[in-house]
Amino acid sequence: MSFLSVQALSRHWADTRAVSEISFEIGEGEFVALLGPSGCGKSTTLKMVAGLETPTGGRILLNGEDITGRAPGQRQLSMVFQSYALFPHLNVKENVLFGLKARKVPAAEQSLRLARAIELVGLGDQIHKKPSQLSGGQCQRVALARAIVSRAPLCLMDEPLSNLDAKLRNEMRSEIRALQRQLGLTVLYVTHDQVEAMSMADRIILLNQGRIEQMGSPRELYHEPASLFVARFIGHPPMNLLPLSDHYLGIRPEDIRLADGPDSIANATVTYCDYQGADTLITTEFQGANMTFSLQGHHQLPVGRRLAIDWDSHHEHHFSSQTGLRLRSLIQQKESSHVEIR
Repeated sequence: MSFLSVQALSRHWADTRAVSEISFEIGEGEFVALLGPSGCGKSTTLKMVAGLETPTGGRILLNGEDITGRAPGQRQLSMVFQSYALFPHLNVKENVLFGLKARKVPAAEQSLRLARAIELVGLGDQIHKKPSQLSGGQCQRVALARAIVSRAPLCLMDEPLSNLDAKLRNEMRSEIRALQRQLGLTVLYVTHDQVEAMSMADRIILLNQGRIEQMGSPRELYHEPASLFVARFIGHPPMNLLPLSDHYLGIRPEDIRLADGPDSIANATVTYCDYQGADTLITTEFQGANMTFSLQGHHQLPVGRRLAIDWDSHHEHHFSSQTGLRLRSLIQQKESSHVEIR
């Protein structure tokens, strides 16, 4: 039996369909990311699981019990918000203990849980400071400590790192993942950042316009995108997509190479070079479409230079022009139009 089961969940307002009959399950101790662009329904889904939004239809089961109609405080979950949601007039200790005091947890138990949580998030020397005296990363650690002391079986996180700078986001990603594994937390994590989802989650649920586009491990979404939307959304830079007569051919930038054999013929024209430190992204015009590939190190190729590019056929992805869905059959791929790259 799954730990969290979301069944045909929907949320509509008049003619607006924010979430349309989505279903998924999460196992105990699993870290699952709800990923997608702004307006895709991921935060609305999280709020319905939390009890902050009322579903138009569907059910939510936690550990086999239907919690769809329960108030937020009766759902046995904790939540970490993008805005930290700390009380400005309370110090770190009082912010962390606020929920326990509201539930009248015995003082001795409060002290034990506080000591453990503060140790885990590394805020021992900040415990008497107020939020205004803390950095953004420290405020987020306070919010995490508050979730830890609740000992709720399910933790919901709504874009918790969006307000942090890039360096701190990287640090907090690894800290949150390490804490989740150490404590065995079940986490449902909302983000629009594919790097967060790919680096942290056991599984990703990718939403598009209120529906699930694909569910799977980060590797599955990257190497076997189920649709053109997934292919465009997952990966930086995104997959190259070449429109052919009856389908799209997809190829990842890292799978393209410069052809240097004696029979190689220039087939691409350089339009832009983007140096990124460890490598350089080269954008070319290829058969009327943009084709980007990466070269290790620094390269500054002149615009207009002609190149010969190539790739191995087993790196190709094929998508239907009509439905946008992946063409999975090898026979379908072979019967599709062949791209001539020389």
